[in-house]
Amino acid sequence: MKKSVKILNKKAKFEFILQDSYVSGIVLTGSEIKSIRNSKASIRESFCKFTDNELFIINMNIEKYDFTNDDGYNPKRPRKLLLNRLELKKLRKSVDQKGASIIPLKLFINEKGLAKLEIYTATGKKLYDKRSTLKEKDNKRNLDRINKTKS
Repeated sequence: MKKSVKILNKKAKFEFILQDSYVSGIVLTGSEIKSIRNSKASIRESFCKFTDNELFIINMNIEKYDFTNDDGYNPKRPRKLLLNRLELKKLRKSVDQKGASIIPLKLFINEKGLAKLEIYTATGKKLYDKRSTLKEKDNKRNLDRINKTKS
């Protein structure tokens, strides 16, 4: 592959407290993987949801590939995630018992050219947690600025 594609969900770290990490495959069509390779996808508003014993990603937006003739294409259709049965059981248990959500953080192409999705179990942050995150970020920025002027 000539370039690595990484599509990030930047708001996830601000909105959620991330816990367990999993890497899953995605069931895609041929034109969808081509759009992902051209960085024409977004996982900003997406989340994962169980349907029966399968995990699907909802609201993941993959734009229509320019050179395809698919008239009935739905860019936000649910897409199945590929995980081991044991991983699915762990995810189901954490969602049911702890009330956690499953949030995608990064969509990338691996060395073999396959699209992979890095997902996390997460709990939502409260307003005061978000404020403290912003405060820490501002403090770090100010310290870096001070250190840069001293050098």
